[in-house]
Amino acid sequence: MSESNAPAISSPVEYIQHHLTNWSVGVEHGEQVKIIDFSVLHVDVLLFSMLLAGLIAFFAWKVGKSLNADKPTGFQNVIETIVEFVNQQVKDIFPNADSLIGPLALTIFVWVLLMNAMDFLPVDLLPSLAGGIGALFGADPHHVYLKVVPTTNLDTTFGLSLSVFALIIFYNIKHKGLVGYIKQFLFHPFGPYLMPVNIVMTAIEEIAKPVSLGLRLFGNMFAGELLFLLIALLAFSVWAMPAQVILGSMWAVFHMLVVPLQAFIFMLLTIVYLGLASQHDEHH
Repeated sequence: MSESNAPAISSPVEYIQHHLTNWSVGVEHGEQVKIIDFSVLHVDVLLFSMLLAGLIAFFAWKVGKSLNADKPTGFQNVIETIVEFVNQQVKDIFPNADSLIGPLALTIFVWVLLMNAMDFLPVDLLPSLAGGIGALFGADPHHVYLKVVPTTNLDTTFGLSLSVFALIIFYNIKHKGLVGYIKQFLFHPFGPYLMPVNIVMTAIEEIAKPVSLGLRLFGNMFAGELLFLLIALLAFSVWAMPAQVILGSMWAVFHMLVVPLQAFIFMLLTIVYLGLASQHDEHH
């Protein structure tokens, strides 16, 4: 997120905590939310991720409805460029991909890119707006929380990575068969004489795929979000406000590389993992 105006909350620690707290259902104010708690729903994560998914669907429908090969619009050219870029990655990494891989890779890339790009909104814009709306209904604005960037939440990144992991298992069974998939755990990588070691090593290898996918995206986006908040804290001092503008602008420029790069890496690793899952035993 870009740098903000003077924060409304007086304490720097309270300011950061407020911006890193989700709008949640199923948890009392001030109660610490567990890392894994299926009784708590993060409404802001669901809201923004679904809004962005709906935006993708709308523009895809709009472009598909008005396709013109003879006189393409500028927006159509942009969409075609993105589609060709993703298709080229799929062809290079997964030459024998079926019809699902291309649309899946495109959806992942665009959706993750848009969720990451929410980080470019000013840190206080939407939370302050949410606080104002809450105040109209009698709520304390300091107790109205809104976390804008879905990918700064583990539930978003692990939801995506676990979905990819489910597809990895599906493609393994589809191309190797259930018996072949089980044999991969038993005999890979050290042969039949070290089956217990093979099972442990292969299980770790498989589990590391969704864990690394989810943590990499979360870690990079959360760190970027936190750094924007630290820069915004400079507004607590009038003398530091010029430094806030300079540092905020510099980090925003750097973050413009991080945002698409993380979306690209997530998409690329998804294609790689599904390509590996589609290889038969002799190629594994």
